[in-house]
Amino acid sequence: MTGRGQISAGDLLELVRSGRATTRGALQQVTGLSRATVGQRLDRLFRAGWLREGAGGPVDSPLGGRPSITLEFDGAHAVVLAADLDTRHARAAVLTLTGEILAEHGGTLVVEDGPEKVLGELGRWFAELLVKAGHEADEVCGIGLAVPGPVDRETGRVVQPPIMPGWDGYDIRGRLARSFTEHTGAPRVPVLVDNDANLMAYGEQRTGYPDCSAFVLVKVSTGIGAGVVVDGSLFRGIDGGAGDIGHIRVGADALCRCGSYGCLAAVASGGAVARRLAEAGVRAASGSDVRELLAAGHPEAVGLARDAGRQVGDVLATVVTLLNPGVLMIAGDLAGTPFLTGVRELLYQRALPRSTAHLEVVTSRLGERAGLVGGGALVVEHLYAPERVEERLLALGV
Repeated sequence: MTGRGQISAGDLLELVRSGRATTRGALQQVTGLSRATVGQRLDRLFRAGWLREGAGGPVDSPLGGRPSITLEFDGAHAVVLAADLDTRHARAAVLTLTGEILAEHGGTLVVEDGPEKVLGELGRWFAELLVKAGHEADEVCGIGLAVPGPVDRETGRVVQPPIMPGWDGYDIRGRLARSFTEHTGAPRVPVLVDNDANLMAYGEQRTGYPDCSAFVLVKVSTGIGAGVVVDGSLFRGIDGGAGDIGHIRVGADALCRCGSYGCLAAVASGGAVARRLAEAGVRAASGSDVRELLAAGHPEAVGLARDAGRQVGDVLATVVTLLNPGVLMIAGDLAGTPFLTGVRELLYQRALPRSTAHLEVVTSRLGERAGLVGGGALVVEHLYAPERVEERLLALGV
């Protein structure tokens, strides 16, 4: 926040949402604003339906008196839509502004069919989910979408995605917004797009490890990618390419889908394990097939998953040394005991003890919902950022 005169209603909302100040008195104390000014700015947030009064707080004065009325962000005044695309499967959901999933759907959606068809189908899913959740389309304030490729944050377009043919540079935001309107009749809403590992990391860190200042999630499915959250914010690099560890060269001669030889994803992803199983006569065509085999305890799948974990763990030793995270989370189709055992084996062998002394190596808590929760959170953080709150309040006429 800046000077007193520049502290906006959006700044007050941010203080309440973060829990740093949840009474009128606390807002006065933190901001230095007068009681009347705080009241005027809060009144705009109440009229917009974004704030509500909660229960009375403790009485701070030793002389007693009435308890202070707490202020709460009203997460019920709108809903968010989110979808998470994998190469052959997708999930979509309706969420509250506080991240609770109200309705969800998963099904086959092949990313190679191209953005026009895939995004058109997502619009239909969203319309059906809103009916299932009991919410109207005009209650939706935004849509978050996770995709399995690098995303330019400014444009929302994927940039040279190795496993998304036909999507490079496509206007994802515009098409999904149109699809939502076509299937619901509601006005267009903002659409935010990010890499799937990024949004999984964001969802997991915010819900399970909010105090971890350096958090890394590695998704191992058809490909391999990492999401990095530093001090509560996603680290994307200069154009969305951060975390693409699946294309680090590991010295093998396997051909990767990106066209290069020796990428980590070509030898240790779910797709690579599926290919080896198929060569051995086991029916497997994708990372999801491998996941099912691992769940059934298939011995060859278990052995190959552990080998893949060792190869990934070797690379993660460098990642851990560079970033010094407090939590390293393994997620995706291979995120089970065999793979995790292999990761730990090589990670602790290759990384310096100092880098792993305070490191937790864990598996996903949210599972297949991580990208949905992260996508919803991304939309909420975007729409309720202080500078955007002021714009939206003016648009509402309050």
